[in-house]
Amino acid sequence: MKKIIKKAFKVVLPLALGGFILLWVYKDFDFSRVGEVLEHGMNYWWMLLTLVFGVFSHVLRGWRWKQTLAPLGAYPKTSDCVNAIFVSYAANLVVPRIGEISRCGILSKYDNVSFSKSLGTVVTERLIDTLCVALITGLTLVLQMKVFKSFFAETGTDLGSVTHLFTTASFYIILLCAVGVIILLYYLLRTLSFFEKVKGVALNVWEGILSLKNVKNKPLFVLYTFLIWLFYFLQFYLSFYCFGFSSNLGIEAGLVMFVVGSIAVVVPTPNGAGPWHFAVISMMMLYGVSKTDAGIFALLVHGIQTFLIILLGIYGVTALSFTNKKQNV
Repeated sequence: MKKIIKKAFKVVLPLALGGFILLWVYKDFDFSRVGEVLEHGMNYWWMLLTLVFGVFSHVLRGWRWKQTLAPLGAYPKTSDCVNAIFVSYAANLVVPRIGEISRCGILSKYDNVSFSKSLGTVVTERLIDTLCVALITGLTLVLQMKVFKSFFAETGTDLGSVTHLFTTASFYIILLCAVGVIILLYYLLRTLSFFEKVKGVALNVWEGILSLKNVKNKPLFVLYTFLIWLFYFLQFYLSFYCFGFSSNLGIEAGLVMFVVGSIAVVVPTPNGAGPWHFAVISMMMLYGVSKTDAGIFALLVHGIQTFLIILLGIYGVTALSFTNKKQNV
């Protein structure tokens, strides 16, 4: 019973957190405008192009993952690596961060890859992602410092104005997101402590983490990493051209919103729902976009990208079963 409650908590908490923030962000929002934009105000060709970049960013991640597994003596099928990535992102919609576990389980099932070793490569991958976000954030801060200062002032997170700090609803949204991240870290640490109790597993994980230094074609690995993040950015930035009210926003605005969106998805909600909307809407308003239009942008872009993740997850599960049907017999 206790285990059931814990599992339910892991599912319900992210949904509740994301749902609460979405309700707050979209209170008094005129949803009829969304239908109007879908019917007459959205350029579907630009949206289709963004989805192409979204798909290929996942494909590249699968190729890069296979590259880090090779030093461990693991040579899974390329298609299995890519499809496992598709499934992992879809799984994260149900339980945030469970996708990292699920994709390791997929390779263990279909390609006999050590679960703990592949988990180590995922840890390495996440560390690299964190470094990439930090680098992009640093560059964007230098280029758009004034905008970030305005964001901190508007949301009440500017520590220079303590008297104003506790009077803005935005501040409490950010505080709630921070609590969610702390809870996520708590469960991650508990998971790691569990692995440490299992003989040999911790060593396998560590071996997977160190696999990066033995990657044969390091320039290719760097290229994959660069393209993954370039495609992530293009998927978001090109979304500006889907709507008349955002098509005039420049690449600097794209970088700012991409950075805050990338940081927001750390909060454990399904695909960053709630925190991502709050961050992007807040930043779009600083660039002169109305609150209603910013809300439409966030709702449609996030919704369509989430739908893509669901479709890719369904495809991944189907393709894995089909391409590995001999093992299933």
